[in-house]
Amino acid sequence: MEWYLKVLKNYVGFSGRARRKEYWMFMLFHLIVVVILAILEAITGLKSVLTIIYSLAILLPSLALTFRRLHDTGRSAWWIFIGLIPFVGSIILIVFNCQDSQPNENQYGPNPKLFG
Repeated sequence: MEWYLKVLKNYVGFSGRARRKEYWMFMLFHLIVVVILAILEAITGLKSVLTIIYSLAILLPSLALTFRRLHDTGRSAWWIFIGLIPFVGSIILIVFNCQDSQPNENQYGPNPKLFG
């Protein structure tokens, strides 16, 4: 939960770097929220209303986090557009997000592992 809130507090922080742990903990909590919302929608008969509202609310923080995660691996945020390629693009982004941080300071800032 702490990682999720950290991302939400930095919702417009498109510069800098984000650790792998920050990214994946946010995604895990995001998945849990989506599943809970889907269950609530099934029970109440709402047609994806809650999920759509939540997805719109979380769009900007998710983009900012993905930009920072790409920066942490030494890539430009422009690499996010590779995700537009059907199937293959998503796999490439997953691979990028699974890679470890660059060990030292890069053009996007200091290594977040060393400085929290």
